[in-house]
Amino acid sequence: MTKTIIILGSGFSALAASCYLAKQGHAVTIYEKNPTIGGRARQFKKDGFTFDMGPSWYWMPDVFDRFFQDFGKKTSDYYELIKLNPAYRVYFGVNDFVSIYDNLTKIKSVFETIEKGSGDKLHEFIDQAKSNYDIAIKDLVYRPGVSPLELLTPKTALKLNQFLSNVSQDIRKKFKNERLIQILEFPVLFLGAKPTKTPSFYNFMNYADFGLGTWHPKTGMFDVVRGIEKLALELGVTIKTNSSVEKIIVENKTAIGVVINGEIIKADLILSGADYQHTETLLDKEHRAYSEKYWESRIFAPSSLLFFIGFNKKIENISHHALFFDVDFDEHAKAIYDDPKWPKAPLFYANFPSKTDLTAAPEGMESGFFLIPLAPGIEDNEELREQYFEKIVTRFEQLTQQKIKNNIIFKKSFCKNDFVTDYNAYKGNAYGMANTLLQTAFLRPKLKSKKVRNLYFTGQLTVPGPGVPPALISGKLVAELIQKSIRS
Repeated sequence: MTKTIIILGSGFSALAASCYLAKQGHAVTIYEKNPTIGGRARQFKKDGFTFDMGPSWYWMPDVFDRFFQDFGKKTSDYYELIKLNPAYRVYFGVNDFVSIYDNLTKIKSVFETIEKGSGDKLHEFIDQAKSNYDIAIKDLVYRPGVSPLELLTPKTALKLNQFLSNVSQDIRKKFKNERLIQILEFPVLFLGAKPTKTPSFYNFMNYADFGLGTWHPKTGMFDVVRGIEKLALELGVTIKTNSSVEKIIVENKTAIGVVINGEIIKADLILSGADYQHTETLLDKEHRAYSEKYWESRIFAPSSLLFFIGFNKKIENISHHALFFDVDFDEHAKAIYDDPKWPKAPLFYANFPSKTDLTAAPEGMESGFFLIPLAPGIEDNEELREQYFEKIVTRFEQLTQQKIKNNIIFKKSFCKNDFVTDYNAYKGNAYGMANTLLQTAFLRPKLKSKKVRNLYFTGQLTVPGPGVPPALISGKLVAELIQKSIRS
């Protein structure tokens, strides 16, 4: 039975869901509030420079492959991938960095030079991480979070102890060198929580890192957005930008349409890929499933201060991806999760896409993307942004032994206030709700509204959680749930 379906937002989860729903035969229209599609994965261009505004790490390539295979397609039908080598560098001091290479054998050798005996321990650790990855990514995350029974399988029963310990504890049992510990704790930051608050089972992120490697779509992550958009259009999806949804219309506890730019548009089903908390504010209060008190009590992943920078020269002593861990990791984490404030000495991430993609900057120049993780809901103003830009660029110059400040052609910042304005993100979060033990699977906000019929949700605040691969999976899960509901 064909249904008319409206989707709010055009991020990865919304685009993925649109493809699955169109394949099922439904008439699907996406409405995006911004002038361009992609949600947090939008693209920014200026003066010959190109930037991904959000996700810049292409991990878990098998999840992308599985998405396109669902439509009888291959990833390569839509974009080209490059495996990065090194995948990234981690800086600890002046010209003092650890390179993470493109295969486990090389990474083991690096570990061994830093801590004797750690190479074999790493192999054992990654074997366990792969076992968890096979259970999680090939099975558990493709479940809709409807019941706790989804988590109870013969395989997960053997892993129960890994939900009682945390990633940080497990890593510290095996490794003593603080640098190696920080490198191994880094991947779970993509889940939005501290390693000390993340169940050990989630070490599967280390397999995603060291086992599957870090990739780069030929001209940036927006290639993936364009690829899924192309697939959606091939399947008959309609996409409309500059279309801000002002209200979700409910009659007899059933969603029947939306108000967009003052116009009432009717539909059989409404699916929101926009921020979950914001979407519920589009409903009258009695139709909201989650109270403000509920959202306030959740642990949210960080917000971010981002800088998109054009340089008039090539930047040296740097890789495509670089992490700067030359300051206290724990102190920065406390400033995000325990005592929300601007960190005194921030860790930061730098991304130079033009190291891999020559179209990202004019010839002889460089495009740079800098990111500082921050507590959501934090104060945000231009003075603070400039103060922190000066902090990280000064350290960048010291650590990489070069001057770059006078080579900046332009700089665009993006922070908490922009996440609120552009994405309606709760407290300006950048990554959604953290995947802690009590915010996993069936304990996350539901894909299907508990109070309004024919209203569904997808994206990083519901299952399976934050990140691009989970967003694709979320789109599939909600489409399957919708189809099941239509048939019943």
